[in-house]
Amino acid sequence: MRYAVLGGGKRIRPMVTIAACEAAGGRAEQALGPCCALELVHAYSLVHDDLPCMDDDAERRGMPTVHVAFGEANAVLVGDALLTRAFECIGRASAEGMSAAAAAQAVQVLAAEAGIDGMVGGQALDIAFGQDIQDLEQLERVHALKTGALYAAAGAMGALSAGADASVVESLRRWGRNFGVAFQHADDVLDDDQVSLREQALARVDGLVGECDAISSGLGAGAGALRALAAWVRARARRGA
Repeated sequence: MRYAVLGGGKRIRPMVTIAACEAAGGRAEQALGPCCALELVHAYSLVHDDLPCMDDDAERRGMPTVHVAFGEANAVLVGDALLTRAFECIGRASAEGMSAAAAAQAVQVLAAEAGIDGMVGGQALDIAFGQDIQDLEQLERVHALKTGALYAAAGAMGALSAGADASVVESLRRWGRNFGVAFQHADDVLDDDQVSLREQALARVDGLVGECDAISSGLGAGAGALRALAAWVRARARRGA
């Protein structure tokens, strides 16, 4: 499990969680439990994605994938354990100061965005559609679920960590989803994926970042980190243009 979680990565989802918490008037320390929960769910998804029955990848970030290093059966169990440990992290956040109501809502948010109506649903669509999607709307449907869903959870759980009201939670959930789709479009551009949709994807990054900025502009000075993250993803896409 440590091998799967601590082997590198950008940790953007926890950054979004902390930035959302600060935008909602909270402190970074309040969001650490949800940050860990999100990173564990993300790590589990990568372990299972790499399996022979899925993407069949032998390396991730220059290291053997978990099933190569420890065997396929252990990789399945590692993913299962990481997913369930994520919800334990939210329970601990409640014990450490997050209100019981906010923790319960965070569990609902994470379960929904990580499950069949979110990340897992996006993975299923990805398998069904294959790698060479020629329609931007279809591609964005996959991105919104497979990638955007966990970023939506990051925005919502950051707001919940700060004790924000329902309207702020929903606004930051939308911010996260828009950011996640923009992030995946930028990755596609950098990796030369979906080449036929490249120009449309670049235009969508600008549009989605604009929507993120419109949301963060209503949250005041505390949303500076959100604005910086949105600017970063736009610059990331343009580097690949």
